[in-house]
Amino acid sequence: MKPLSLETLRGGGKRAIAEALAAIETRAGTAALAAFLDQACGAARGLTLGLTGPPGVGKSTLTNVLVQRWRGGGESVGVIAIDPSSRKTGGALLGDRARISTDPADRNVFVRSMAARDRLGGLSDQTVAAMVVMRAVFDRVLIESVGIGQSEADVGMVADTVVLCIQPGSGDSLQFMKAGVMELPDVIAVTKADMGEPARRAKADVEGALTLVARDADDWVAPVVLISSATGEGMDALAAAVESHRQWLGAARLAARRRTQEAQWVEEALRTRFGTAGLAAAGAAPAASGPFVHEHAVTALLSARLGRA
Repeated sequence: MKPLSLETLRGGGKRAIAEALAAIETRAGTAALAAFLDQACGAARGLTLGLTGPPGVGKSTLTNVLVQRWRGGGESVGVIAIDPSSRKTGGALLGDRARISTDPADRNVFVRSMAARDRLGGLSDQTVAAMVVMRAVFDRVLIESVGIGQSEADVGMVADTVVLCIQPGSGDSLQFMKAGVMELPDVIAVTKADMGEPARRAKADVEGALTLVARDADDWVAPVVLISSATGEGMDALAAAVESHRQWLGAARLAARRRTQEAQWVEEALRTRFGTAGLAAAGAAPAASGPFVHEHAVTALLSARLGRA
């Protein structure tokens, strides 16, 4: 097998990216993969945007519009689209990719679909590593989560900016208040603005619900924008809201956010494999040089301690 390196990843075009993403599964659990992912993690180039919301809200159509806008502006783009899986076969239609129109000859855009499989939270098990790989190559990385309900918030572990999509008729302000996901977004997009009054009423309901979210005085307040992917209405406002959040993050807040996410990656990976008891047993494990190497080291320690292969 070819050795994995950041230089090969950045210089090898789409083929190198595809091989690195394949290695996430074929070389899972190896020290070499962990070291490569930490190298990519420490050399982040792009910004990540997480797109989430309930099924049918228009996430895939919006993804297509955003990709076209970013490419039109000369930015390179990587997309990770998560599709729901069949409980019977474990497979997925991967239909989100069919809705994203790209030029196969364009070396500056790459789309990877992933099946959620049996994972809850709106992401795939490989999403974190795939994001780290793409973030080291592209100017923009967009992660489209599977359709979510009121509690799935994994997209917050991989995105610098989270955009929550809500459609008209989603419910009144009381419905939004009880949705834990309302504490997640950095920007809220009310889709299908071309519906008129129902869309404006949904925007007002969301804005009302946001006033009830507890926050500190210097916390970011998520702006609510009306958009229509079909007509292009509100796309400039959405782009401005995302850019405003990026400006608010700056270098210090962005670094702090990513450090928090890295700690969450390790914790989540260990909990998934070893459970809560195993995670508690790993509390005294010394930290390694990066999140993936640390996870690998703690996994080896726990495997030996608990007698797992």
